[in-house]
Amino acid sequence: MVRLEQLSTATAGVDAVVARMRGLDEQLHPADGVAVFNRVYLSVTEAVDRSIDSGGFPDARSAATLDVRFAERYLDAVDSAAVGRRPAHCWRPLFQYRHHPGVRPLQFALAGINAHIGHDLALAVVDTCRTLGCEPADIEADFDRVGALLVALEERIREDLMPGPDLLEVADPLTHLLGSWSLNRARDAAWAAARVLWGLRHLPDLAEDCVERMDEALGLVGRCLLTPWR
Repeated sequence: MVRLEQLSTATAGVDAVVARMRGLDEQLHPADGVAVFNRVYLSVTEAVDRSIDSGGFPDARSAATLDVRFAERYLDAVDSAAVGRRPAHCWRPLFQYRHHPGVRPLQFALAGINAHIGHDLALAVVDTCRTLGCEPADIEADFDRVGALLVALEERIREDLMPGPDLLEVADPLTHLLGSWSLNRARDAAWAAARVLWGLRHLPDLAEDCVERMDEALGLVGRCLLTPWR
């Protein structure tokens, strides 16, 4: 049974990351590509926070721990860039192109989601299992619930960030971009990667090599997503 103080500590962590992202939202220029992703991600984290508070997760403590470990990966990338250190490969395109006038807001959002789900979510599952002393299967229900909230982002992103009319011209390159990347597939790949990394936890050199290759591949996808259109 989870003790009350353990649950309070976990949910306090969610409140802390929400507060940090709200602070970033106030500090960053609205057109900054990082700010675009931050607004999208903040809305998801707030939704997770509300769902935890209302009993929407099978295990509130594991859900809160996963949410915090997940958010910490993104915030670490922000902190690294702020002091001149290079973040993970998957995050570098977003920070490099964040002020490019030829990149649309929708692209910034997708590039951030690509890095955060493809790389950070898999590592956050492993971090959570180590923190709680459990197996990935033990938190799969909470992973699926968080994933459902993430997938709900896709419709919101299309509504809020789609340029012009609801239906883009077929010839618009952004139409092809939207059809080439799937949040659902990215989430499924993150779960598969988390299981592989957990299986390699006693082989740190092999696990590190796996993470590095995954990171580099996602960085390449991020650069494609941020191709300037002018």
